[in-house]
Amino acid sequence: MAGKRNKYKPGDREETGAVRKPWAGRVRVALAYPNTYHVGMSNLGFQTVYHLLNEMDHLVCERVFLPDRGRPSGDARPVSVESGRPLTDFDVIAFSVSFESDYPHILSILDRSGIPLISEERDLSHPLALAGGVACFLNPEPIASFIDGFLIGEAEEILAPFFNRFDPGTDRTRMLETLARAVEGVYVPRFYDVEYGGDGAIHSFAPNREVPEQVRRVYLKDLSESPTCSVLMTPDTTFDRTYLIEVARGCGHGCRFCSAGYIYRPPRFRTPEVVAGCMAEGAQSAPRIGLVGAAVSDFPGIGDLCARYFGEAVRISFSSLRADAISPELLDTLKHSGVKTATIAPDAGSERMRRVINKGITEADILSAAETLVGEGIPNLKLYFMVGLPTETDTDVTGIIDLCKRIKHRFLKSSRTRGRIGEITVSLNAFVPKPLTPFQWAAMDEVFTLKQKEKKIKEGLRRVANLRLHHDVPKHAYLQALLSRGDRRVAPLLTAAHAHGGNWARIFKESPIHPDFFVSRERSADEIFPWDFIDHRVDKGFLRREYERALKGKPSPPCSLTDTCTLCGACAEATVDAGRGSV
Repeated sequence: MAGKRNKYKPGDREETGAVRKPWAGRVRVALAYPNTYHVGMSNLGFQTVYHLLNEMDHLVCERVFLPDRGRPSGDARPVSVESGRPLTDFDVIAFSVSFESDYPHILSILDRSGIPLISEERDLSHPLALAGGVACFLNPEPIASFIDGFLIGEAEEILAPFFNRFDPGTDRTRMLETLARAVEGVYVPRFYDVEYGGDGAIHSFAPNREVPEQVRRVYLKDLSESPTCSVLMTPDTTFDRTYLIEVARGCGHGCRFCSAGYIYRPPRFRTPEVVAGCMAEGAQSAPRIGLVGAAVSDFPGIGDLCARYFGEAVRISFSSLRADAISPELLDTLKHSGVKTATIAPDAGSERMRRVINKGITEADILSAAETLVGEGIPNLKLYFMVGLPTETDTDVTGIIDLCKRIKHRFLKSSRTRGRIGEITVSLNAFVPKPLTPFQWAAMDEVFTLKQKEKKIKEGLRRVANLRLHHDVPKHAYLQALLSRGDRRVAPLLTAAHAHGGNWARIFKESPIHPDFFVSRERSADEIFPWDFIDHRVDKGFLRREYERALKGKPSPPCSLTDTCTLCGACAEATVDAGRGSV
């Protein structure tokens, strides 16, 4: 990968691939991940932004993280990894935000750095606060009060146009207005006014300056132009000694609950040649290669690529595999890499519910995958399910119990032939309706109801040997829904929660706006969503039709991946390019 490679110890951590540049004459950017070093450095997107910013000669980019818990109080101020400088020494703080649950951490980083939380209370003596990342693509409004500007789009396409025009010494408002007009994907919240109707819903969202009415999400049409691989190697991450490679972006299967399947449309693949080159480099850098994508098994030629390393001391892992796409080549790769646990995501327990969510796999696919994986020497399985999906009934909840038992039966059958019985881990999560999905109109289940469903499944699987159940905390899912579906009126709640140490129960009790308004309310067909001002190229009418099909239990076909398709609108302006690939 490009960028100066060196090896040093920033504090108590050893890294390879970090960049050190002189500060003189350069714009100083603090790339901040609103979580700890361990979490941030496990994020390939964060590493990619770090690399892209440091590729620009007129910038110097250093990383900043939320200080680890347990450190002495004197170490609470966030400082950069590369030089140990505080955030106030930088011209720009660029927050890379992947998850809505990290929104409160943005306030912690600003406050600990002595920077006013509210954007309009800052001046030229403070760094400009930017934010990007998938959470901001979906709905930036809950943190609009704290951020000067959002970069709505993929980093490869938006960073250079923005920073080539950015001048830290000019009038901030005038500069932001120029950037909002000149650079596609730049969103400055203060340049837009929101009005609410008597029912509390958004009545209008309109610019108050000469800026676009809609902010268009920019994307990289040909992924092969810009390989995305690990830039920094450090042992202090989830992927210790693993070289990560993004093989594709987006997913064409159209699961109705999954924002990644819509926000990254059209689905794009890197060419096998580009991925092969990245794998060759990765094999020289680490003992394990991790292939990343929403559906890695969809990548054309994935089996042949992996087969090249069967005789090498390199292990290959996958971020995701579908139960209906486990080929002999992928099985060989898993076995060669010494994989001990394989993951299957049925997501729902009944065939009816999988049609509702448009999962596209059958119970036969799931059972066959479980039996095949164990039979080929992978002893442990991990299963992902959700509760609280739209139209879910008691029968659908019971279906999770029944399906797990049937999987266990196949699991035992295959395990006994090998003389070894492994373990099944069931991960149970509450469904959260997300922006830019067909389920953005749906209400989320009440916390009490979710608890009852989880309890029922827990009781139903209690006596199943060699099976463990992990479930999330419904009240945490409720908070995630508030932060992902809320509008600008959520900002005071975040501020109050920050002031009261995250005591959300108290904040909800004292809030003039009941959070159920954002979380537990079915949205009307014509309601203006807080995120509607972002043009994602996916037609809202298409999403509504998909929601109505879901309510009727009707599945839809996956993306055709043809350049003439106009079904969802994402490809309406697309032309033939190598980055689309073929399947």
